Amino acid sequence: MRAHVQEIVVDCGDPARLVRFWAGMLGGEPVDRSADWSYVDPPGFTRLAFQRVPEGKTVKNRVHLDVEVADPVAAAEEVLALGARRSGGLVTDEQGSFQVMFDPEGNEFCFVTG
Repeated sequence: MRAHVQEIVVDCGDPARLVRFWAGMLGGEPVDRSADWSYVDPPGFTRLAFQRVPEGKTVKNRVHLDVEVADPVAAAEEVLALGARRSGGLVTDEQGSFQVMFDPEGNEFCFVTG
């Protein structure tokens, strides 16, 4: 069997807010299909959808996105204005650099180089 990832769905408390954060960072137009479901089609990437769930986030993500950027420090500064939070400092090793971030609902993602 060969399959294709149609979209990546993120459980959240406020789909409309979260889709605007990710659209602001990755590009694309946010779409609110309902009060419980929003999505964005970032250029060159799989659709990201946001689904309202009643429970809040309580533990570390089991999956996170690595977002490639030229300058993780500058990228982090830009998304702080969109509601993101930084986790620790920039980490650099022989593979490149990364900065761990949290979106407005606490979902982890990383800005990466290399």
